[in-house]
Amino acid sequence: MRPQTVWRSIGLLQRPTISRRFIPHRAIQTATSRPVPNFAFAFDIDGVLLRSSKPLPGAADSLALLKEQGIPFILLTNGGGKHETERVAEISEKLGVPLDATDIVQSHSPFAELVKGSEETSALEHKCVLVAGGDGDNCRRVAEQYGFKNVVTPADILMANPAIWPFSNNFSAYYKTFARPLPRPIDFNDPSKTLKIDAIFVFNDPRDWALDTQVIMDLLLSSQGRLGTLSELNGRVELPNHGYQQDGQPHLYFSNPDLWWAAAHPLPRLGQGGFREALEGVWAATTGGPSKGIELKKTVIGKPYHPTYEFAERQMLRNRLNTFGSSAVNLTPLERVYMVGDNPESDIRGANSYRSTFGSNWQSILVRTGVYSGGEPAWIPKTIADNVYKGVQWALKSSNWPAA
Repeated sequence: MRPQTVWRSIGLLQRPTISRRFIPHRAIQTATSRPVPNFAFAFDIDGVLLRSSKPLPGAADSLALLKEQGIPFILLTNGGGKHETERVAEISEKLGVPLDATDIVQSHSPFAELVKGSEETSALEHKCVLVAGGDGDNCRRVAEQYGFKNVVTPADILMANPAIWPFSNNFSAYYKTFARPLPRPIDFNDPSKTLKIDAIFVFNDPRDWALDTQVIMDLLLSSQGRLGTLSELNGRVELPNHGYQQDGQPHLYFSNPDLWWAAAHPLPRLGQGGFREALEGVWAATTGGPSKGIELKKTVIGKPYHPTYEFAERQMLRNRLNTFGSSAVNLTPLERVYMVGDNPESDIRGANSYRSTFGSNWQSILVRTGVYSGGEPAWIPKTIADNVYKGVQWALKSSNWPAA
């Protein structure tokens, strides 16, 4: 099922004004004789630069080399759970390479655009949103840093009404450490007074799939997103989607489609995509699902989807402008981006499928240090490398970069 797209452009940054005049040279020289490359890199993190938070061979050397030679790059990850400033500080410390928050795009970074809304969505800044996933209330704090003013978590709902999920006693001590009072109570007798949720965001991999599934299902089946209610439209076959999600329920957003990711375990572990598949299974069992023509309406972003790559390229172009200046980048536009990843289904598929509105060509490099373990991948990269450093060397040679 193709995820819905509810905004045309996903970008925290304004679209840079980039001239596409062609200069028949690899690069020009700036006033300081610094070469301006016509290519850049995008790196996945887990399984490429780090694995279980430990640096992988060649990762630090790769980024240090690019920094030294003035070659732009961005970290493009389906991971998240922390604010960009916090995450990039940790990566900088682990790799020993200075990085800035503008050097990273996480899975949930584009959600910040929905704070003020867009042409197709109304602003959520002052609406009540549910944020699921991540450790403790880290994702709530990220959402608040993005500008959302009214954020609740499934833990808040459970601690206010323990009967909502009767099997969470073992987690209660954990939830107490970060749960907050609800902005409004859940009133089962008066729907006009009960807590109303206007959007559901899965920011990161959920830790308690059972609780998150129950709360999200309650909201998807509710009337107007009011907890404790059940829509009278559900199951009405004369209505679109048999009446499901036709009664003002909150829209559901996922930030990461990855079924698997590379962690400390020698075999890949289930990611947010696993939770989504489980939720869709519960939805289908409850409503009849695709076999009855009933869809779970949702928006999924993250690699391999086009909006995430477009968002990342805009940020990369903005960084390039700040580094070289408009006159230099107008003479040497960005013509090629090398996407280095370990997951054929997200990194390689996304790079192979992306069609840049700026005219750049994305080429994929698959490394053997993460999810991919050998054989013919589902999505064929431009090349396969043993690690990130060898992949970078291949790309520099392909771009005829003399300083490689």
